[in-house]
Amino acid sequence: MTQSLKVVEYLASAEAAEIRKELAKMMEDPSYNTRASYSAVAGGDISFVDKHMKYLSLHLNTDPAQYLSNLRLITRYN
Repeated sequence: MTQSLKVVEYLASAEAAEIRKELAKMMEDPSYNTRASYSAVAGGDISFVDKHMKYLSLHLNTDPAQYLSNLRLITRYN
């Protein structure tokens, strides 16, 4: 599957690098549920970081700060 130019530019941006870094921090923190999940398109498991970077790259109008905030609330263990 080919990616649009906007998606490629977004994934190469400094903003995407910062978001990727924040997602990686969440993966390292045991207080978050960040297990890999199955993806038929990927042909197997897809990492937490890749899953959410793909979502953000396909939904460019989403506010990344708000998305990360909500993701922290949703994935946090009680």
